[in-house]
Amino acid sequence: MANPKPPIWRDYRFWNIVAQLMAVLLAAVIVMILWGNLHRNLQQLGIQLGFDFLQQQASFGIGESLLNYQPTDTYTYALWVGLVNSLRVAILGIFFTTIVGISAGIASFSDNWLLRKITSIYVEIFRNTPLLLQLLFWYFAVFLGFPTREEKISLWGFLGLSQDGLELPWFTLSPEFSALLLGLVFFTGAFIAEIVRGGIQSVPKGQWEAARSLGLPPLLIMRLVIFPQALRVILPPLTSQYLNLTKNSSLAIAIGYPDLYFVASTTFNQTGRAVEVMLLLILTYLTLSLTISLTMNLFNRQVQIK
Repeated sequence: MANPKPPIWRDYRFWNIVAQLMAVLLAAVIVMILWGNLHRNLQQLGIQLGFDFLQQQASFGIGESLLNYQPTDTYTYALWVGLVNSLRVAILGIFFTTIVGISAGIASFSDNWLLRKITSIYVEIFRNTPLLLQLLFWYFAVFLGFPTREEKISLWGFLGLSQDGLELPWFTLSPEFSALLLGLVFFTGAFIAEIVRGGIQSVPKGQWEAARSLGLPPLLIMRLVIFPQALRVILPPLTSQYLNLTKNSSLAIAIGYPDLYFVASTTFNQTGRAVEVMLLLILTYLTLSLTISLTMNLFNRQVQIK
């Protein structure tokens, strides 16, 4: 005779579902309460919620933009210009900080004593110094300390350094953008270097010994044997660092780079629509974070050991 099926309340999966539903219900109740309080407070102040201001003329300039922008454009377009500037920093930042972080992490295993020490000093300094301080250093002490454009420093015949920023043959980077990018890259790269170092150390020593027994040189051992196995440990915390870099780009306002937060702050100061502007910022950064997380999770699935 078959055993009777146990009651559903004895199944742990049932209680997991119940707990999740209760959490969603509680979050919905909290949001409703907060929204009700906000609505009543705004009514007492005579303020109506709405996003009609987005179609009004912005009437302020944006110092740097990849898009053609004029002060006569709407707030919607101004915020879009700020978003493009933020994406420009985030994409380039993620690209270069990956190179810096992985290179520094691998260099910590080098047989060269000097290279190991330089890597260690870099990681300790940049990890233990506030990012805002680093941004101010890059902007005021480095770029504003360069000579004028007429007396620019030329490196290798194609890279120019001056108070106007970095000058390359095919474009010029402003000092604000350059300082922000370098600050984010070297700050986040120091954390990634430690993540890479920990991931490499997680690979069993037997893998190193087996690769050496085959006569492989150190670089091939790292590239073909060790690093692919370390990726499954590296990727989850690496995703967090990408998210941190994207959100930390909002510190651009401290050095005058017109990113999304900079433009949103100007919009709020001119319109007084604090709630609407903050909601737009929250939704935008939430969308960016979820997009990065989804992309990295998909990549993480490809490198996991099946």
